[in-house]
Amino acid sequence: MAGVSRKVLLVDDNADAVAVVAAWLKRAGHEVHEARDGFAAAELARRLRPDFVFLDLGLPGMDGLAVARQLRTDPQLARARIIAMTGSGREDDREAAREAGFDQYLLKPIDLEFLRSLLG
Repeated sequence: MAGVSRKVLLVDDNADAVAVVAAWLKRAGHEVHEARDGFAAAELARRLRPDFVFLDLGLPGMDGLAVARQLRTDPQLARARIIAMTGSGREDDREAAREAGFDQYLLKPIDLEFLRSLLG
């Protein structure tokens, strides 16, 4: 493993998308946890305190924007980097993500080399 091992929470309701990214992250030596909806993501993030949360915006139950806003109110998650993963590159979606507290905005499909550079 070339970099530092990170604790990562992947949140997406598309199991195939999560499987690809999770497998790649695990091979790179990172600790990976998964959630399929917004409520599970918020609960898991509070319990795990991940270094990175890769969060789809269009989730069942509670959308990714609401999850990010919730996480940003938790002082124990202040250092977590929250990264949006979405299929929409519209500027108003990007602005909504910034306002909700996302640190970065990635378009799907995720560029794994860029992901590597984010995780260090």
